[in-house]
Order: sequence, then structure tokens, then C-alpha cells
Amino acid sequence: MLLLKVISVQDINGFKIGHSQDEEAATGCTVVICEKGAIAGVDVRGGSPGTRETDLLDPRNLVEHVHGLFLSGGSAYGLNVGGGMMEFLEQKGVGFDVQVAKVPIVAGAILFDLFPGDPTVRPNHQMGYDACLNALEQKEDKNGNIGAGTGATIGKCLGPEFAMKGGLGTYAVQIGEFKIGAVVAVNCFGDVIDPSNGQIIAGVYDRQAQALLGSEKQLLKQYNQKEKTNRFQGNTTIGTILTNASLTKAQANKIASIAHDGYARTMRPSHTLVDGDTVFTMSTNEVDIELNVVGQLAVTVMEKAVLAAIKQAKSSYGLLAYQDI
Repeated sequence: MLLLKVISVQDINGFKIGHSQDEEAATGCTVVICEKGAIAGVDVRGGSPGTRETDLLDPRNLVEHVHGLFLSGGSAYGLNVGGGMMEFLEQKGVGFDVQVAKVPIVAGAILFDLFPGDPTVRPNHQMGYDACLNALEQKEDKNGNIGAGTGATIGKCLGPEFAMKGGLGTYAVQIGEFKIGAVVAVNCFGDVIDPSNGQIIAGVYDRQAQALLGSEKQLLKQYNQKEKTNRFQGNTTIGTILTNASLTKAQANKIASIAHDGYARTMRPSHTLVDGDTVFTMSTNEVDIELNVVGQLAVTVMEKAVLAAIKQAKSSYGLLAYQDI
């Protein structure tokens, strides 16, 4: 009888995961390197996304593999992380062969973390390069205030004074030779829910009353608000599924789509107009397995990674964390 066991995301062969952050400025990035190339897909569902090379992942387009992926803070400025990854991969001779050069294919997405830290400091070319160097050395999973989760916040419908600390989370499982995991930076507009009991574990928090207020309840109270607002500038949860399942490019896109259920189970509301919620899939394409199993476990590992991000986050930058309440 095959048993499902929990493993480290680092145990999924072919991928290297690294982080770089500026803790004082409250921002950072997380990178995933796959030097041999990964079949990749993406599904963007939030209304305010910031992404790189997502068109390339369309099955109708030419390039089949990506060599790197980043999750970054810094809002749109954070897309500069991709340049640092390209420099690193080019130096290692990794990329799509165009005869005169090898062009590293690097996809990615960003979240808004210009609050609570220094809005003039953002993940850049150097931070992307450094995260790649760190990926070569990292041997264990890191969750919470790390990488793209450094400045992440959650529960922002009433503004920064009611927000709580978000973070980065990982989770992975194995059944037989099949491995699948998730890496996610949780920076959602809404609350985070424990699907096992439906309870809010972090989100909009009233410090005076020492109570979670519930984002959905607060939004309903504002139903007749006439002013158009960008709801505290920006939010966005970004993540990726990592697996060794044999997938086509189209199937990788579908798995990314299915994995969004992990967001919907753990964040309420999710996929809002002020979130840029995005999920990627990366596969080393090695193990033949029933695709419905891949989809089922993609949801599970994403759900668990979101919870790990919140439960392992530490209070910082004046924000309370799950562990505090």
C-alpha cells in the first residue's frame, strides 16, 4: 500500500529554491531554479497582477521550458529580479538555445509590499542574483518572514492599522516516486482561514477589542460606499506548484488553475480586483501519474503552504502575527 508522506520541498529533485531580503526595508524575493528546464504553466486570477513571461507559458507559443521563476515583493519594481536571475543562469550556460546565445527563460510575479517598510527599496537585479546564489546553498525549507514573504501583510480592507503579518510558506508530499509541493507568498487582501474548521486564523484585527473582525463582514458594511478606492494600494498572493509529474504545457496550465482552489479554501475573499493572485506550475516531467491525483494534491499542498506561511510568520514592522493572537 502506497502511503502519502510529508517531505521537504527541497526533496523534489531538479529544483533549487533560494531567498534574498532586506529585513530593514521589509522586502525580498524568492527564486526557483531548474537548470535542466521545467515544463511550466500559469493561471492569473487576481484583478491587479504584475507578471513576467506569462504569455510564453501559453501552450500555443513556442518555448517549452523555463529555467527560473521568481516570486518578488516591490510591486511592479520587483520585476527587475528577473534580470538578476537571467545573469546568473547565463553565467552557468543555461538557457534556450538560439544558436548565437543561450537565453534563460525566467517567469515570475510580484506582490505589493511598499507598506510596511521603506517604499524606496525594492527587490532588484542584485537581489535576484543573490537569491540564486543562496539557492545553491539552501538545504532546508524556510517559512515566514523570508524572501518574498518578508514584507507580506494580510487583512487590509480597513487599512494598515488593522492589518496583520503575512509570510512565505512551503509544503510538499510524496506518494511512490511522485512528488509535489508548493511555495507561496501570502499577501492577501482578505483573511486566512483554516479549512479544517472554517475558522479565521489571521486577517483584519482590532487591537483594542483583541478580535478578528472578518473581511467579508467588513466589506458588506461598505456596500454603499460611493468613493472608488484602490483599497490600500495593493495586495496579491503568488505561488508555484513544483512537481516531477509528467505534464504537457497545457496540463501544467490546468494544474495551476486547479491549484487556485488552495487559495479559495484558505483566503476569503480571494481573487479580488485588488489582488493579483497568480499560481504557476513547474514540472521536471519524470513520473507518469493520473492527472486527477496531481490536481488533487496540488490543491492540498497549496492549502498547507498558505497555512504554513501564516503560522510561521513573526510579528514585525508594527504588525501582529498569528502567533501573537
